[in-house]
Amino acid sequence: MMEIRLSPLTNDDRDQFIRDNQEAFNYGALEEFGRRDEHIEEDGEIISRKTIEQAIENGEAYRILHGDKKVGGVVIRVDGEHGDLELLFVSPKIHSKGVGYAAWCAVERLHPEVKVWETVTPYFEKRNIHFYVNLCGFHIIEFFNSHHPDPNDPDTGKKDNEQFPEGMFRFEKRMEQ
Repeated sequence: MMEIRLSPLTNDDRDQFIRDNQEAFNYGALEEFGRRDEHIEEDGEIISRKTIEQAIENGEAYRILHGDKKVGGVVIRVDGEHGDLELLFVSPKIHSKGVGYAAWCAVERLHPEVKVWETVTPYFEKRNIHFYVNLCGFHIIEFFNSHHPDPNDPDTGKKDNEQFPEGMFRFEKRMEQ
């Protein structure tokens, strides 16, 4: 496994963290669709600055470091035995090298009290689905779409939802006792 470490996000790195996150998410959409003008949140971004800032404000944000090099980031929210993976991104320049998996393992070690982790990802993010299910041990437990909207975001899966009209998967990982 690649050696990485998680370092708490500092205020002076916050803006670059947001830009790096947007670059990684845009890359995934560009790779899937061949252009950026679909599935946008605002300002031509797949994930808006506002969404990332809200995740950072409401959770724990970390830089993923390989040596001294910033290669990604993660934002989690923990409440007792329940954890939410809000954001996890790796620089496209270092995809498929084990960084994301090593970072996820570091998150699990950081919070051994968590018994259930959850996250969501858009239906089209095949790399994410492979990553969460086949590498990290999550299970798809729900598919939010027009016939089964997300109770926390009733617009998910609706045809007039510009960002994810086809829906989102919800994943869960139950930790071994």
